[in-house]
Amino acid sequence: MTVDRKLMRNGNGWALSINSTILGLLDVNPEEDMVQYTVEKDRLIITKSNKKVEKKKTIKK
Repeated sequence: MTVDRKLMRNGNGWALSINSTILGLLDVNPEEDMVQYTVEKDRLIITKSNKKVEKKKTIKK
């Protein structure tokens, strides 16, 4: 599968939006899973990471 996407300005850098279809193919839940970027020659490879998103601790008052 090949998808062409436009990069979006994000602060001093650029961001790539990943739609839900691609996330589903990678079996990535963005609220729980992290992704891993790898650069090989002229390719950016995005894979599901073994690491999970750290949940913010809530402080009870």
